[in-house]
Amino acid sequence: MLEIMEILRKDAHATPERISDLTGIDVERVRAQVAAWEQQGVIRRYKAVVDADRLREISGEQLITAFIDVAVMPARGLGFDDVALRISRFPEVRSVYLVSGAQDLRCVVAGRSMHDIADFVAQKLSTIERVTATATHFVMKTYKDDDELYAAPIPDRRLPVTP
Repeated sequence: MLEIMEILRKDAHATPERISDLTGIDVERVRAQVAAWEQQGVIRRYKAVVDADRLREISGEQLITAFIDVAVMPARGLGFDDVALRISRFPEVRSVYLVSGAQDLRCVVAGRSMHDIADFVAQKLSTIERVTATATHFVMKTYKDDDELYAAPIPDRRLPVTP
């Protein structure tokens, strides 16, 4: 059944018929499995992967992404969960992860400018009780995101074979 999930993860538009063709699993079984995963919350939603550089080229719209590492003083009985949930409720925040290493949380934040993200850090994130430090890393260029390769395809330089 993980074959079905992998196909949907790479292409949310894949129809049950297409998945059946690719996996050999009966179409009705594919439909039932996907419906069950949706109902159980395994499949949370279907989404688009946006190329921010291409969006800027085409429309002039700017979308800046930053990774923000956050140090948190854990609370007895709560750990980091309450702070992580509070951070995750801000509309600028795309993802929040509990991580190992020097910092405790890693947040993915999006905004229209570096200034917007800096304001978010200064006015919202750093003012949360028990947040002791932040480190902001702006994304300069994306090479691969959510399994989507952003680099131009390498041209095929092989000589054609003719019969």
